[in-house]
Amino acid sequence: MLSPPEQKTLATFRQFLMTPNKMLCFWGPALDRHRDGLALLESKEMVVPEGRAGGYSLTESGFQAMRDESFAAPAKPR
Repeated sequence: MLSPPEQKTLATFRQFLMTPNKMLCFWGPALDRHRDGLALLESKEMVVPEGRAGGYSLTESGFQAMRDESFAAPAKPR
């Protein structure tokens, strides 16, 4: 089971239809909002930081978790 910050961060990757090894850039307020989730996902090797500040990519396990979470808890509309 993923924590709420992890779920929220994976929902952002899902919103942009991200696949493994494709970089998503978090910046400004979005980076601040997702910093905890990104750190937790990185410690579980579900995302990897990229060379660009705020850039992260899903790993295969992160992609699978993102897909599994989408079935368990669909992203809420804004």
